[in-house]
Amino acid sequence: MERRWKTRPRVTTSRLDPTAYDASPFAISMHPNIDEFTEHGQIVVGYMEPVGAVAIATEGRQTIAMLRRRKDETFKQLLARLDTAIASATVDDVYVDEVNLPHS
Repeated sequence: MERRWKTRPRVTTSRLDPTAYDASPFAISMHPNIDEFTEHGQIVVGYMEPVGAVAIATEGRQTIAMLRRRKDETFKQLLARLDTAIASATVDDVYVDEVNLPHS
């Protein structure tokens, strides 16, 4: 008679579980302007046809920044540029729109 192996309960971690550093209340955000902005505004990162990958920051009906992901740009670099764009919009009233480029 062949021996049957008993199955053990699997312990899996979710990919959505934050790391210990991220879950810490003392963690310092790498993007402080995004961190502060999301308390009263909205950030959207996704794919928009025909533009491609974009990162958009809005506050109510006002768009603060619309960034297009550059060729060979990492997601972290896109978020860093969005953080800088939010800072320039809130401090200097300079709004960035890379999506709706004027036609030549």
